[in-house]
Amino acid sequence: MSRSRTKILRIGITGGIGSGKSLVCSIFSELGFSVLSADDIAKDLMLSDSSLRRKLKSLLGPQTYASDGALNRAYVASRIFTDGSLQRSVNKLVHPKVEAYLERQFREFQRRGKKCAIVEAALIYEAGYDATLDGVIVVDAPVAERIDRISKRDRSSAGEVRKRMKSQWPVREKLKRADYVIRNTGSRLELRKSVQFLAAVLHTISRRP
Repeated sequence: MSRSRTKILRIGITGGIGSGKSLVCSIFSELGFSVLSADDIAKDLMLSDSSLRRKLKSLLGPQTYASDGALNRAYVASRIFTDGSLQRSVNKLVHPKVEAYLERQFREFQRRGKKCAIVEAALIYEAGYDATLDGVIVVDAPVAERIDRISKRDRSSAGEVRKRMKSQWPVREKLKRADYVIRNTGSRLELRKSVQFLAAVLHTISRRP
Protein backbone atom coordinates (compact mmCIF):
# COMPACT_ATOMS: atom_id res chain seq x y z
CA MET A 1 0.00 0.00 0.00
CA SER A 2 1.38 3.39 -1.02
CA ARG A 3 0.40 6.93 -0.11
CA SER A 4 2.47 8.61 -2.80
CA ARG A 5 -0.54 9.73 -4.82
CA THR A 6 -2.28 11.90 -2.28
CA LYS A 7 -2.24 13.09 1.32
CA ILE A 8 -5.64 11.63 2.02
CA LEU A 9 -5.70 7.83 2.20
CA ARG A 10 -8.03 6.51 -0.51
CA ILE A 11 -9.39 3.02 0.10
CA GLY A 12 -11.65 1.07 -2.23
CA ILE A 13 -14.11 -1.60 -1.17
CA THR A 14 -15.26 -4.15 -3.71
CA GLY A 15 -16.26 -7.79 -4.03
CA GLY A 16 -18.68 -10.02 -5.83
CA ILE A 17 -22.36 -9.14 -6.01
CA GLY A 18 -24.08 -10.06 -2.75
CA SER A 19 -20.85 -10.33 -0.78
CA GLY A 20 -21.84 -7.68 1.76
CA LYS A 21 -19.90 -4.63 0.49
CA SER A 22 -22.62 -2.18 1.46
CA LEU A 23 -22.91 -3.63 4.96
CA VAL A 24 -19.14 -3.33 5.44
CA CYS A 25 -19.29 0.27 4.23
CA SER A 26 -22.13 1.08 6.62
CA ILE A 27 -20.00 -0.18 9.50
CA PHE A 28 -17.06 1.95 8.35
CA SER A 29 -19.43 4.92 8.22
CA GLU A 30 -20.63 4.21 11.77
CA LEU A 31 -16.96 4.19 12.81
CA GLY A 32 -16.51 7.73 11.49
CA PHE A 33 -15.12 7.13 8.00
CA SER A 34 -16.22 9.19 5.01
CA VAL A 35 -17.76 6.70 2.58
CA LEU A 36 -18.74 7.22 -1.06
CA SER A 37 -20.74 4.83 -3.23
CA ALA A 38 -19.61 4.82 -6.86
CA ASP A 39 -22.72 2.89 -7.85
CA ASP A 40 -25.05 5.46 -6.24
CA ILE A 41 -23.09 8.29 -7.85
CA ALA A 42 -23.41 6.57 -11.24
CA LYS A 43 -27.19 6.25 -10.82
CA ASP A 44 -27.48 9.94 -9.87
CA LEU A 45 -25.39 11.04 -12.84
CA MET A 46 -27.42 8.89 -15.21
CA LEU A 47 -30.42 10.94 -14.09
CA SER A 48 -28.94 14.41 -13.67
CA ASP A 49 -26.34 14.66 -16.44
CA SER A 50 -28.21 15.61 -19.64
CA SER A 51 -25.28 14.76 -21.92
CA LEU A 52 -24.96 11.32 -20.37
CA ARG A 53 -28.71 10.75 -20.66
CA ARG A 54 -28.64 11.50 -24.39
CA LYS A 55 -25.70 9.17 -25.00
CA LEU A 56 -27.27 6.34 -23.01
CA LYS A 57 -30.57 6.66 -24.87
CA SER A 58 -28.69 6.62 -28.16
CA LEU A 59 -26.79 3.50 -27.11
CA LEU A 60 -29.54 1.53 -25.34
CA GLY A 61 -32.71 2.92 -26.89
CA PRO A 62 -35.61 5.14 -25.73
CA GLN A 63 -36.69 2.58 -23.14
CA THR A 64 -33.64 3.52 -21.07
CA TYR A 65 -35.76 6.17 -19.35
CA ALA A 66 -39.41 6.01 -18.34
CA SER A 67 -41.94 8.64 -19.37
CA ASP A 68 -41.42 10.46 -16.06
CA GLY A 69 -37.66 10.66 -16.68
CA ALA A 70 -36.70 7.94 -14.21
CA LEU A 71 -33.99 5.47 -15.17
CA ASN A 72 -35.50 2.17 -16.27
CA ARG A 73 -33.08 0.05 -14.24
CA ALA A 74 -34.71 -3.28 -15.04
CA TYR A 75 -34.45 -2.60 -18.77
CA VAL A 76 -30.84 -1.39 -18.54
CA ALA A 77 -29.87 -4.42 -16.47
CA SER A 78 -31.54 -6.79 -18.91
CA ARG A 79 -29.47 -5.29 -21.75
CA ILE A 80 -26.03 -4.99 -20.21
CA PHE A 81 -25.92 -8.19 -18.16
CA THR A 82 -26.50 -10.29 -21.28
CA ASP A 83 -24.18 -8.38 -23.61
CA GLY A 84 -20.59 -7.87 -22.49
CA SER A 85 -19.77 -5.53 -25.38
CA LEU A 86 -22.76 -3.33 -24.60
CA GLN A 87 -21.85 -3.27 -20.91
CA ARG A 88 -18.34 -2.08 -21.76
CA SER A 89 -19.79 0.66 -23.95
CA VAL A 90 -22.03 1.85 -21.11
CA ASN A 91 -19.12 1.77 -18.68
CA LYS A 92 -17.00 3.88 -21.03
CA LEU A 93 -19.67 6.56 -20.86
CA VAL A 94 -20.37 6.40 -17.14
CA HIS A 95 -17.05 5.58 -15.44
CA PRO A 96 -15.10 8.74 -16.44
CA LYS A 97 -17.86 10.94 -15.05
CA VAL A 98 -18.02 8.93 -11.83
CA GLU A 99 -14.25 9.09 -11.41
CA ALA A 100 -14.25 12.87 -11.94
CA TYR A 101 -16.95 13.22 -9.29
CA LEU A 102 -15.02 11.03 -6.86
CA GLU A 103 -11.87 13.08 -7.44
CA ARG A 104 -13.72 16.27 -6.52
CA GLN A 105 -15.08 14.63 -3.38
CA PHE A 106 -11.65 13.37 -2.31
CA ARG A 107 -10.23 16.89 -2.74
CA GLU A 108 -13.07 18.28 -0.66
CA PHE A 109 -12.47 15.70 2.08
CA GLN A 110 -8.80 16.61 2.08
CA ARG A 111 -9.64 20.33 2.28
CA ARG A 112 -11.77 19.57 5.34
CA GLY A 113 -8.86 17.77 7.01
CA LYS A 114 -10.02 14.19 6.53
CA LYS A 115 -7.22 11.63 6.71
CA CYS A 116 -8.97 8.68 5.07
CA ALA A 117 -11.94 8.16 2.76
CA ILE A 118 -13.56 5.03 1.38
CA VAL A 119 -15.24 4.39 -1.95
CA GLU A 120 -17.47 1.39 -2.56
CA ALA A 121 -17.52 0.20 -6.16
CA ALA A 122 -18.47 -3.12 -7.68
CA LEU A 123 -16.14 -2.70 -10.66
CA ILE A 124 -12.96 -1.25 -9.15
CA TYR A 125 -10.70 -3.76 -10.90
CA GLU A 126 -12.76 -4.06 -14.07
CA ALA A 127 -12.58 -0.28 -14.55
CA GLY A 128 -8.90 -0.04 -13.61
CA TYR A 129 -9.86 2.34 -10.82
CA ASP A 130 -7.60 0.54 -8.36
CA ALA A 131 -4.67 2.44 -9.95
CA THR A 132 -5.97 5.66 -8.36
CA LEU A 133 -6.37 4.17 -4.88
CA ASP A 134 -3.96 3.57 -2.00
CA GLY A 135 -5.46 0.17 -1.23
CA VAL A 136 -8.40 -2.09 -1.93
CA ILE A 137 -10.47 -4.21 0.45
CA VAL A 138 -12.24 -7.19 -1.11
CA VAL A 139 -15.31 -8.54 0.69
CA ASP A 140 -15.90 -12.25 0.09
CA ALA A 141 -18.73 -14.65 0.91
CA PRO A 142 -19.79 -18.13 -0.25
CA VAL A 143 -21.49 -18.15 -3.66
CA ALA A 144 -24.64 -19.84 -2.38
CA GLU A 145 -25.11 -17.16 0.28
CA ARG A 146 -24.52 -14.40 -2.27
CA ILE A 147 -27.11 -15.83 -4.65
CA ASP A 148 -29.63 -16.18 -1.82
CA ARG A 149 -29.10 -12.57 -0.66
CA ILE A 150 -29.50 -11.05 -4.11
CA SER A 151 -32.46 -13.26 -5.02
CA LYS A 152 -34.30 -12.08 -1.91
CA ARG A 153 -33.23 -8.44 -2.27
CA ASP A 154 -34.04 -8.03 -5.97
CA ARG A 155 -36.65 -10.78 -6.30
CA SER A 156 -34.48 -12.32 -9.01
CA SER A 157 -34.08 -15.96 -9.95
CA ALA A 158 -30.84 -17.77 -9.17
CA GLY A 159 -30.17 -17.92 -12.92
CA GLU A 160 -30.49 -14.15 -13.27
CA VAL A 161 -28.13 -13.60 -10.35
CA ARG A 162 -25.56 -15.95 -11.90
CA LYS A 163 -25.69 -13.94 -15.14
CA ARG A 164 -24.90 -10.79 -13.19
CA MET A 165 -22.04 -12.58 -11.44
CA LYS A 166 -20.57 -13.59 -14.80
CA SER A 167 -20.55 -9.94 -15.90
CA GLN A 168 -17.95 -9.21 -13.19
CA TRP A 169 -14.43 -10.51 -12.69
CA PRO A 170 -14.22 -13.87 -10.91
CA VAL A 171 -13.87 -13.27 -7.18
CA ARG A 172 -10.66 -15.32 -7.08
CA GLU A 173 -9.02 -12.74 -9.37
CA LYS A 174 -10.09 -9.90 -7.08
CA LEU A 175 -8.80 -11.76 -4.04
CA LYS A 176 -5.38 -12.14 -5.69
CA ARG A 177 -5.12 -8.36 -6.08
CA ALA A 178 -6.61 -7.36 -2.75
CA ASP A 179 -4.61 -5.49 -0.14
CA TYR A 180 -7.04 -6.70 2.53
CA VAL A 181 -9.78 -9.34 2.53
CA ILE A 182 -12.87 -9.42 4.73
CA ARG A 183 -14.55 -12.84 4.90
CA ASN A 184 -18.27 -12.31 5.41
CA THR A 185 -19.00 -15.88 6.45
CA GLY A 186 -20.24 -15.52 10.02
CA SER A 187 -22.52 -13.35 12.10
CA ARG A 188 -22.87 -9.58 11.85
CA LEU A 189 -20.97 -9.27 15.10
CA GLU A 190 -18.05 -11.19 13.61
CA LEU A 191 -18.17 -9.01 10.50
CA ARG A 192 -18.17 -5.88 12.64
CA LYS A 193 -15.10 -7.09 14.52
CA SER A 194 -13.28 -7.64 11.23
CA VAL A 195 -14.17 -4.13 10.06
CA GLN A 196 -13.14 -2.62 13.41
CA PHE A 197 -9.74 -4.29 13.10
CA LEU A 198 -9.21 -2.88 9.60
CA ALA A 199 -10.48 0.52 10.71
CA ALA A 200 -7.77 0.62 13.37
CA VAL A 201 -5.14 -0.33 10.74
CA LEU A 202 -6.32 2.38 8.36
CA HIS A 203 -6.39 5.00 11.13
CA THR A 204 -2.77 4.17 11.93
CA ILE A 205 -1.65 4.31 8.28
CA SER A 206 -3.53 7.52 7.54
CA ARG A 207 -1.81 9.35 10.39
CA ARG A 208 1.72 8.53 9.30
CA PRO A 209 3.70 11.54 8.02
